[in-house]
Amino acid sequence: MRVARFSTGGDPRYGIVDDDELVVLNGDPMFVGYDPTGERVPLADARLLAPVIPRSKVVCVGLNYAEHRADLKGVDAPENPLIFLKPNTAVIGPGDPIRIPPVEGRIVHEGELVVVIGRIAKQVREADWADYVFGYTIGNDVSARDQMFADGQWARAKGYDTFAPLGPWIETELDPDGLEIRTFVDGEPRRHGNTHDLIHKVPELIAYISDVWTLLPGDVIMTGTPSGLGGFVHGQTVDIEIDGIGTLSNPALSRDERPA
Repeated sequence: MRVARFSTGGDPRYGIVDDDELVVLNGDPMFVGYDPTGERVPLADARLLAPVIPRSKVVCVGLNYAEHRADLKGVDAPENPLIFLKPNTAVIGPGDPIRIPPVEGRIVHEGELVVVIGRIAKQVREADWADYVFGYTIGNDVSARDQMFADGQWARAKGYDTFAPLGPWIETELDPDGLEIRTFVDGEPRRHGNTHDLIHKVPELIAYISDVWTLLPGDVIMTGTPSGLGGFVHGQTVDIEIDGIGTLSNPALSRDERPA
């Protein structure tokens, strides 16, 4: 089932994607269940929004594919998952522009499978991981790569507003293992991988992260990016495809530019 958060000009609403229509729901199904209103909205008439706004945090996992670790020469990767946070103010939805800040160096895309947490999770046993997952979406862990190395830590480089695109919807029925991930810039292939090659897979990540931080409903875990060429600039569009979910597409604009 695909759950979308959308607008037709008023407040955000939720719906189930049914071919080219949205079955409108009464409230957020994560909290009130699936209660159709009886209304249907054509997808073409709706603006898709970020499918979830994390209540407290976006948890990211770094260097979670072996080939990507090899790309970042000179960066030490710990044996345990390398986790860090983005603020929820970094989240944007499909079609929203990634705003490039006026900083030196490369701005890099990192297309990733994203786990959406569905209930309070603290010290979850790895065997129980699935009980805490609402579904999956696509994320882009946008990074100011040169700032990562200049600062010696990643909070600023990965935490700018608009640096966490999510979407286009949440798929609630999906096996997270064995999914192809492809990233394109203006149609040119840039990154490609498969979640089967995650070093730390979803069950381990949920157990490990929930031992550090309590995960709240709506929090998300970005599971890591495959290897590939990651840069993009003003005027380009980043498309990320994941099997079984769809495509997340975002244009890039300099911070002082306005969409046409």
